[in-house]
Amino acid sequence: MTTVHPWRRGAAAVFAVALTLASALAVFMAPKAAHAAQLTQVTEFGDNPGGLEMYVYVPDDIGLNPAVLVSNHWCTGSATNVYDWMQFDEMADQYGYIVVYPSVTRASKCFDVASQASLTGTGGDSVSIKSMVDYAIDELGGDANRVFATGISSGAMMTNVLLGVYPEVFKAGSVYAGVPFTCFATTDGSEWNSTCATGQIDRTPQEWGDAVRSANPGYDGPWPRMQIFHGTEDQALYYPNFGEQIEQWTNVHGTDQVAEFTDHPEPNATRTRYGATGGQALVEAVSFEGVDHGLPHRLLETLRFFGIASTDQAAGEIAGAASNRCVNIPGTGAASRKQAVLWKCNGGAAQAFTHTAEGELRVNGKCLEAQASGTTKGTKAVIGDCTGGAHQRWDVDADGTITNARNGLCLDAFGGGTHNGTRLILWTCTGGSNQQWTIR
Repeated sequence: MTTVHPWRRGAAAVFAVALTLASALAVFMAPKAAHAAQLTQVTEFGDNPGGLEMYVYVPDDIGLNPAVLVSNHWCTGSATNVYDWMQFDEMADQYGYIVVYPSVTRASKCFDVASQASLTGTGGDSVSIKSMVDYAIDELGGDANRVFATGISSGAMMTNVLLGVYPEVFKAGSVYAGVPFTCFATTDGSEWNSTCATGQIDRTPQEWGDAVRSANPGYDGPWPRMQIFHGTEDQALYYPNFGEQIEQWTNVHGTDQVAEFTDHPEPNATRTRYGATGGQALVEAVSFEGVDHGLPHRLLETLRFFGIASTDQAAGEIAGAASNRCVNIPGTGAASRKQAVLWKCNGGAAQAFTHTAEGELRVNGKCLEAQASGTTKGTKAVIGDCTGGAHQRWDVDADGTITNARNGLCLDAFGGGTHNGTRLILWTCTGGSNQQWTIR
């Protein structure tokens, strides 16, 4: 009987997943726009015990003190794959940051997330990538106060390692289908840890947190924030690793594992935030129900979490299609519980709304909400102090409807009214023009 080494079995599984992922990404891949900036290899970037290759993308118009984003590939992948199949470079053109693409040269094309050298910053891939970051700061003008890392699969594991080893360097990470820092550690030289991959390592939050703290004795600075994405049906890096990562990074930050915020940004997605309710909480976790290892990538959400990009819409009026009048908070000031009405659009502060990354519609420092968290049609649309509750979150849909996250009802001009003073309520979505709105 031929014996198959566990690493071989694991690598084969990840290889198959990577091919599936590659096929899925290829469907959505668009040709790169023509511009002067290109993916460029840097051959001399400093200490490189991992033997990695370094590639960078620097936009044509970079500006001063650009952020640095390290984008780590998956097993069997490469820097070129990530550059071709993801849009971090196009987004860099828009938002003005530097992208660093590490590329593994060893046969597995998996990052070293298992050796003690890499997990302690005394050698291996973590040291090589730190050298790349130093180069981006020293030679390319990157901002040392805005360094971030992200990755998929093996790249997600590497991101956990980077944040665990270098909390003084990386301000935040965003991981797609990864495992906690030190989970993949081995003592026999193997790159693969089946026990971790299959979600069988169950430690306490304190134990996970101690792994990060013990890698940084004496460190008393701020810890990196972490954003975690995972599919419930992941058969390469099993779903329990999602919860273990949450436990690790919440404990590192000294908060508990009870979410301060929960919503559903997509029908099959549950998002939780820990330590705060806002879009840059200490830990943000998004679980995709029924999704395997090839989970969707929300690159703009990653940039939003890093603070590089904002998904807030600029302040503007919310105009009704039927009335051509605007959502207005009557009277002076911003007293809570005032019911919103239609009024002639005038550009005033009472009509200047911002749709935030959290889904709020803010005006005059308050939030539009379903009164008393109402769930029945006819509930009044009023303003109140912003709390992060679902009754204050709204989906602005492509068809023009504005839907309340708490009750699924649509913002509605009562009785189809079109005149000044028409009260705004929540009602069953009908597709009528009195439920069609434009933020302008």
